[in-house]
Amino acid sequence: MKNYKIIIQYDGTPFCGWQIQKNGRTVQGVLTDALSTVLREKITINGSGRTDTGVHAIGQCANFRTGKVLNEREFVYSVNSILPKEISIISFVEVDFEFHPRFDARRRIYYYMISHKKSPFYFDYSMYRLVNLNIEKLNHYSNQIMGEHDFTSFAKTADQAENKVCTVYDARWRKSGFLTIFRIEADRFLHSMVRTIVGTLLKAHDENFHDDRITNIILSKDRTQASEAVVSKGLFLYKVIY
Repeated sequence: MKNYKIIIQYDGTPFCGWQIQKNGRTVQGVLTDALSTVLREKITINGSGRTDTGVHAIGQCANFRTGKVLNEREFVYSVNSILPKEISIISFVEVDFEFHPRFDARRRIYYYMISHKKSPFYFDYSMYRLVNLNIEKLNHYSNQIMGEHDFTSFAKTADQAENKVCTVYDARWRKSGFLTIFRIEADRFLHSMVRTIVGTLLKAHDENFHDDRITNIILSKDRTQASEAVVSKGLFLYKVIY
């Protein structure tokens, strides 16, 4: 039995997230069907983590096992030829049999994009906000979420994870043309955590929070203390580090 790791890119716009659902079209579901068709056997795919409805991925990692010895070029070509245009396998490699993309991941990196001009090319891939942002102020507030914290206040209330402690290694903003881009890197993320952090940091920026306000939101472990999550279409899973 062989264990193969694949890196996948997808436009999350038409999907109900990554994870297979009974009543929704998902990335995992479409990939499972494509792999099973090409390999002519029932395939199970494990992902590095779930992405919500409308969230995109530049470097989602997954694995599957099969008894077949696969040629990289032929396999990738065959699967990509039947996948919809919104999904693509960009790399493929055999890995140790025990490798698991979720449990072996050390860090994950997400980007969130905000567009300050109305552009048809960025409509499905960014949050539109006409007013420009003060990057220095946003980075000042972002410093307060770095480190190891219980992020209950930033998780969707339906999140079933018992342990909500995450370590944020990097959280910073920058400008690129008419885009403002937020990068966050952590060992793990809770359900809707990144989008809620972005929403809270934007509110802190707009309302000039006192320096201890975000710290108090974290310590409260109360989802109602944080802001609403921003729209999912601006969020990208950029990379998973092993």
